[in-house]
Amino acid sequence: MGRGDPVLVFFCTWVPNVGTALLVYGLAWRYGRAFFGTPVGRWLLHPRQLERLERFYHERGTAAIFASRFLPAVRALVPVFAGIARLPPRRLIPPLAGASALWYGALIAAGSLAGQNWEAILAGFERINRVLLGIGLALLALVLYWWWRTRRRHR
Repeated sequence: MGRGDPVLVFFCTWVPNVGTALLVYGLAWRYGRAFFGTPVGRWLLHPRQLERLERFYHERGTAAIFASRFLPAVRALVPVFAGIARLPPRRLIPPLAGASALWYGALIAAGSLAGQNWEAILAGFERINRVLLGIGLALLALVLYWWWRTRRRHR
């Protein structure tokens, strides 16, 4: 098994993550309003919905951006709508970069810790698997006993 420097892994993960989110934000800033002016765009979001979204981002955008970075499906959409809402970069970048740093830092720290303790983790899984096997066999025995008893009654 290879070894990686957790700090290098962090930066190789975090920088592209923040960079692509900012790229999406910039594209949405530049082209998003025009798209939502088309029939398809108006079908996806009515102008009134777009206004409410903009108001939301300007009132609560910083907190929403921070929280969204921990939600897998939502995290990709938030920079898009921040760009469409024309949220200033100074209100987008700190929560986006900070929450992403916390998320990827925690994941990499957990992975690094797991890698350093892999033998203990495997031993723990072996113990858990033995316990689960015992529980499974006991449940199987109970089901078979029930099956056998209920078949005998019907004869």
